Amino acid sequence: MPFLRKMNGKPIHQERGSLLGLKIDVDTYVGMKRGVPRLLDTLSTFGVKGTFFLSMGPDSSGRAILQLIKNPRFLRKMMKTNAGRLYGIRTALYGTILPSPMVALSFPELVRRILSEGHEVEFHAWDHRRWQDDLSTHSPAWIEEWFQKGVSAYTRLVGKPPSSFGAPGWLIDDRALETAGRYGFSYLSCTRAQEPFIHETSGLMEIPSDLPCLEEVGIDTFVATIQNILDYGGIHVLPVHAEAEGGIWNEQFKQLLAGIGGTGCRIVPLSVIRDRLRSELLPVRKYEMTLLPGRASLCAV
Repeated sequence: MPFLRKMNGKPIHQERGSLLGLKIDVDTYVGMKRGVPRLLDTLSTFGVKGTFFLSMGPDSSGRAILQLIKNPRFLRKMMKTNAGRLYGIRTALYGTILPSPMVALSFPELVRRILSEGHEVEFHAWDHRRWQDDLSTHSPAWIEEWFQKGVSAYTRLVGKPPSSFGAPGWLIDDRALETAGRYGFSYLSCTRAQEPFIHETSGLMEIPSDLPCLEEVGIDTFVATIQNILDYGGIHVLPVHAEAEGGIWNEQFKQLLAGIGGTGCRIVPLSVIRDRLRSELLPVRKYEMTLLPGRASLCAV
């Protein structure tokens, strides 16, 4: 089913042809240090641009050990995705035995490289792990402080405030959306919905990731699955992770980009999709949380 082809029976963009937005999340220190340069090289090879959503602050990935105890699905996911190779041993110790290194803040020159090569940089997180694990237990004041730290760090690195926010793990609640609404974002990318909408809580445009992640589909079928969906045309958003497609699954990502190259589908940053959408034609909706196939925890849809 084509994504963003029509809304309420009306076309919501003027341009013909397919668009594929690349939403590239950087969650960890190793993803920033190793995954981002590899992805930049890959994207340069294929002559395409994407939008990098960066975690700014501490990588406390080691706290995920608590999820191994509390959430059996998380343990199965870590085993299925070969997490040791995906993230490395040190990542599993950050925030527990080892101190938490800063993610994007540790690599200002790499942020400049992303921008100089024509890609976009947007705000993903201050502390990705603590948001994903503990958002519901924290106060509105904690959420506000988290945004303040993250947006301030982003502004120092990039020289201007971010235009968008993509929530860690596609996890949001009304308090988070209300806070995000005070930061002047032109759109959000916080859900796994099948079409864009206006958030009832914040009034902001949502450009969701409608395509599945590589680890959700499986290595062997990922390329064929995505290409089959793109054959229907329309506009889509593919969620990419620096730790995965910029790591042990880089070859599968290259295969996907090579296959798309001959289809006529244009790969673009998310701002191009934002500029094609007409807010007045988008429905106002309330998100809901559900467990998607291949995920270990609930996502906003």
